[in-house]
Parts: sequence; C-alpha cells; structure tokens
Amino acid sequence: MSTSPALVVALDLPEKGPALALATRLQGVAPWVKVGLELYLSAGQEILSCLKDMGFKVFLDLKFMDIPNTVQAAVAQSTRMGADMLTVHALGGRTMCEAAAAGRDQALASGQTPPCILGVTLLTSLGPGDLAWNAQACGDDIRDLTVHLARSAQNWKLDGVVCSGREVRDIRQACGASFRLLTPGIRLPDADSEDQSRVCTPAQAARDGSDYLVVGRPITRSADPAQAARKYLEAIT
Repeated sequence: MSTSPALVVALDLPEKGPALALATRLQGVAPWVKVGLELYLSAGQEILSCLKDMGFKVFLDLKFMDIPNTVQAAVAQSTRMGADMLTVHALGGRTMCEAAAAGRDQALASGQTPPCILGVTLLTSLGPGDLAWNAQACGDDIRDLTVHLARSAQNWKLDGVVCSGREVRDIRQACGASFRLLTPGIRLPDADSEDQSRVCTPAQAARDGSDYLVVGRPITRSADPAQAARKYLEAIT
C-alpha cells in the first residue's frame, strides 16, 4: 500500500441530533463517517445532506440484498442522495450485483463522482460455528468463502468488498491492488472486541492492504471522540 487506509467512524446512534453533535466533534479529524440502518431509519436522507455539508465523505451501509430490480432502484436512489460508498450483499449473486452497478450508472449526475459499491462477504460478527451449512467449519473455511465471494464480486462489477482483517491479505493477493477493501471490526490491541468475532488491529489491517478501516464504539462512546480517533489514526500510520 502506498498510502495509509482511511478511517471511517461509524455513527451508530439512534437519532439525528446526537449523531450530528458527534460528527461536529470529529470534523477535521476523521474524513469518513458511516450511516447504518438505525440512524438512516431515524433520520433518512437529511442526515446524508447534513454530513456532506459538514465536509464528510459518507459511507451508506444499508447492505442491500433483494431481487435485482429492487437493488438496482435502491442503489440509484442512494447515488442521487450523494452517498460516496454503499454496500450490497455479495451473496445476492451475479445478477443482483450487476444490477447494483447499473443502478449507480443510470443515476449519476453530470460531473458526479461515482459512489464505490462494496460487496459484503461475511459479517465480522460471524465465526466458523455460524456457518449453518457446515457444522465442522474452521477458520480456513471462513477465509476460503470470503476470498471466493471477493473474486466473484470483482467479476460482477463491484468496486471492492467488506471483509474482516483476517482475510485482507488473501483477498488483496487474489484481487489485486485496485480492488477496494473495507475492514470493520477494527480494535486497538487493548480494546474489548464486544460483539465482533473476527477482529483486527488497525496496524495489521493497514499492513495487509485494507483501504478503509471502520471503527464505531471505541470512538463514539469515548469521552473524547476526537482524541480516540487520533489514536486510531496514529495506529494506522
């Protein structure tokens, strides 16, 4: 990697007011913020507009997975709203993923930078014991599945994938330097992993080739979120 990965702070809060108050404290420190299901359902399109006006790049993490026509329309709407990055489930298959790319392309305004579409491989809260179709699964099975999904997503016109830090190196080797990798479940060495199963330190994810590192509660629940974000940035670089 020629540059350090970007820090994405997950604004996983239930209401617009507290989310914007937190974002205000992170201005000039974190370049990206993530809007997930809870906040989006509460605040809607307005929260994206507010965050963009504050100078943030916005990762809209709604993990679309539906019939291709529905996903195409949802991605088109997300593009019109100004999302800089968004997610679909790679398990949705080729037709759905290609429809997502088509939805983005059809909705682009003149001069607009296309949002990056990432395929979710396997949620970082899941471990080998959660693969219902393979009761004997181990860590190698998780790795093989995520690499397979990443290669598939690349062939299906997606720009990158969401994967845990444990799979970054293998996916980078399989998919090349231009394929974008976003890694949640990032924790400093002394931090609690909470409900994440496959966690990774920011330094390790950066060394292995991740492009974006998502951090939520260790920053958002800190008494000084800006200082907590700086600690992660120091660990990355």
